[in-house]
Amino acid sequence: MVSGTLFFPRGGSAFVTRALCRALADAGVDLTLVAGSRQGLGDAAGFYAGIDLHAVDFTPALDAADPMGFATAPGTAPLQPSFEDRPGAPDRVFAALDGAAYAHQVEAWARELRAVDAAAADVLYLHHLTPLNAAAARVAPEVPVVGHLHGTELLLLEAIAARPDRWPHGPEWARRLCTWAGRCRRMVVAPGNQERAIGLLDLEPDRFVAVPNGFDPLVFRPLEADRRAVWRRVLVDEPRGWRPGEEPGSVRYDERALDALERGPVIVYVGRFTETKRLPLLLEAFAGARARMDAPVSLVLVGGHPGEWEGEHPAQTIERLGVPDVLLAGWHDQSELPELLAASDLLVLPSVRESFGQVIVEAMACGVPAVAAGSLGPAQIIDDGETGWLFGVDDPAGLADALVDAVNRPAERLRRARRAERAALDRFTWPALALRLEAILADAAHPGGASAPASRIRARPSGDASPPSPYRA
Repeated sequence: MVSGTLFFPRGGSAFVTRALCRALADAGVDLTLVAGSRQGLGDAAGFYAGIDLHAVDFTPALDAADPMGFATAPGTAPLQPSFEDRPGAPDRVFAALDGAAYAHQVEAWARELRAVDAAAADVLYLHHLTPLNAAAARVAPEVPVVGHLHGTELLLLEAIAARPDRWPHGPEWARRLCTWAGRCRRMVVAPGNQERAIGLLDLEPDRFVAVPNGFDPLVFRPLEADRRAVWRRVLVDEPRGWRPGEEPGSVRYDERALDALERGPVIVYVGRFTETKRLPLLLEAFAGARARMDAPVSLVLVGGHPGEWEGEHPAQTIERLGVPDVLLAGWHDQSELPELLAASDLLVLPSVRESFGQVIVEAMACGVPAVAAGSLGPAQIIDDGETGWLFGVDDPAGLADALVDAVNRPAERLRRARRAERAALDRFTWPALALRLEAILADAAHPGGASAPASRIRARPSGDASPPSPYRA
């Protein structure tokens, strides 16, 4: 099997890709991963350690005057585009790229797929819908493809449908995404995104198979942690928080911050600083809720890929609101999260459209319940009132009420934490999910054949589909 992701590792989809590739390899799949990379934060070789990797380096493109037009050589590619439109970012949104830039992407990735002999694979397993799909169609047209949607491509399709004139090449890119999806024998999708995907991509429901994300039970589990020592390292001794235009570590705290973290519960957010995460809403709700909380509470923001944010940066929101006890911890690798979660009491995820909510499952496995917006993935994960708290999307009052309830009822918080841990173990371990995925891949490679595992999973019809996509080719 050849798997592929156009992007250098950042964000939740990279963690999912890594976990599934490792689990599939452990299950005996002969797997090579083709992945974007960049030197420093975003280095694929370090991130995907232990996986047979063919890295495609964006570093020369980033150093070029025109990263998207960079004249590539073997092992390099023009800079990855983005499903998000962030003004001034070098990775421009897909929908703004013209036909020449698109062709340049396809040519570079076709060369890299030839380098791993993709045409000889039994199946291609491609993450997201990107020019890598077009390159696969050129290099390995006879090899079946299984696609894996991670949600950001659906956000872009929705944005184009809402405003076709927003980007100069939006409808053209929407048609491309739909065409690539149509070439996939199966589409793996998070349960909360299945109905959206059916309508946006205009595919028959039985083309999709819902597979949730998971966690490694050997890594994410309840731990004993010296809370003060953990936060001293993260916030004082080795800070990684950053302000707009500044480097990681530009935000540093002193012992007074640690005193506040020890006085009462710690709420933690983990994720990127993108618009869909709704960090301003979280900070406004937290500021309004503090007066109703029975104990002093700290909110720690873990994440924010360095230099990447949309809208108002959290540091600016904190200053605008004048809210105390909100701390920027910076970007941390997934391997560091169990200890950070062990030093916390509650996870909060206010995202408006979270395809799954990987960090919710990881927190649950560590015995930390979550407060999350009740749509898409989080609504599929959290049993409101039993394993966590759900509130209405874009509802700051509902979020504030949930935070107050979680803080003011520590016994109830503990009860939900225990139930959350059990639910995570029952439903979301990577080894079990990888076995389901292996069956899907084998069935795509050999439909109905003897080589497909007897336990193969078939997609279930999902009821009435949404209106057909206007972009289907």
